[in-house]
Amino acid sequence: MIKAILIFNNHGKPRLIRFYQYFPHVFLQTEDMQQQIIRETFHLVSKRDDNVCNFLEGGSLIGGSDYKLIYRHYATLYFVFCVDSSESELGILDLIQVFVETLDKCFENVCELDLIFHMDKVHYILQEVVMGGMVLETNMNEIVAQVEVQNRLEKSEGGFSAAPARAVSAVKNMNLPEIPRNINIGDINIKVPSLSPF
Repeated sequence: MIKAILIFNNHGKPRLIRFYQYFPHVFLQTEDMQQQIIRETFHLVSKRDDNVCNFLEGGSLIGGSDYKLIYRHYATLYFVFCVDSSESELGILDLIQVFVETLDKCFENVCELDLIFHMDKVHYILQEVVMGGMVLETNMNEIVAQVEVQNRLEKSEGGFSAAPARAVSAVKNMNLPEIPRNINIGDINIKVPSLSPF
């Protein structure tokens, strides 16, 4: 089972973090603890030569020899999957390759900035590949097809970013009766101030 997926750049700045399980020896899985796990993983992976094996034992915070770190280094990004002993190292390497190639197809030559500025789409792609630590799909064409369906759905709805503008225009177009300027309730007189139009 996949326990965590970490993507960080050559300087150790995280670009995507997904933990699928609390690590058994970490009692309080706080953001600080996750940052320590990221730092430790970065130091373990970044000091390795490019011509050595892409598998290594997990660090002390991750679980030591009970877990394996399987990673690939592409240009400025490290893609690291923390897995338990039930996962095949070569299968996970292939999964990393599928994930990166899918990102490449969806973003047309993916780079670090795509992961920063299109985080929602990157998370959606990752959820098409892995959910809850289990591999869902390895066929790149199926993943890309689902991403395209999601893109068409967002475009047909005008996208999430257009929602506030649509709400304001809907309120502007409503035919509301004139707001009363004076409200009389028994002996009480209330003057309603003039509100500016949208």
